[in-house]
Amino acid sequence: MIQPDYTRIQQLLSREHSVTDAAEAHGTLAGCLCGASGYRFEDWLREILPEGRADRVAREALQELFGSTASALIQPDMEFDLLLPDDTESLALRTQALSEWCQGFLYGLGAGSIPDASELPGEVGEVVRDFVEITHAEVDDGQDVEANESAYAELVEFVRVGVQLLFEELAVARAPAAPAGEPLH
Repeated sequence: MIQPDYTRIQQLLSREHSVTDAAEAHGTLAGCLCGASGYRFEDWLREILPEGRADRVAREALQELFGSTASALIQPDMEFDLLLPDDTESLALRTQALSEWCQGFLYGLGAGSIPDASELPGEVGEVVRDFVEITHAEVDDGQDVEANESAYAELVEFVRVGVQLLFEELAVARAPAAPAGEPLH
């Protein structure tokens, strides 16, 4: 998936006085897209920006991120990716961003039609409960750099695939309800 650069989105959000950083904002977007029916770009802006508005430059970049994220989630070829700092950043910063991404995702999921995602049954419930645990992730100072890098990469991949699973499995929860009084057939 081609999406805007984390650093650029972070700078734009800071300039717009966002209530979240780039990772958490993207997690919120992904969670809302997984759990809410008819989620729109304007809805997301109201979640992440104090006034729900952005200047033209920020709006265009955020619109691009919204579109690429929504598109990647519906694609069968598993192109979805998390908006996280580049691998050249410190592992501690990347781990913190992953934690915040998961916090945003859980918030977004709860803001949709899934009020208590931790109560979901089966595999999707396990994924959500694992995301809750990842919100507490830290670099293990007792491990060497390579082991920590490997653990981080595994967590990122787990979250990436978990989001795609949740998006597919929660399609029924996102489906708009049939209007009252009309037959379902």
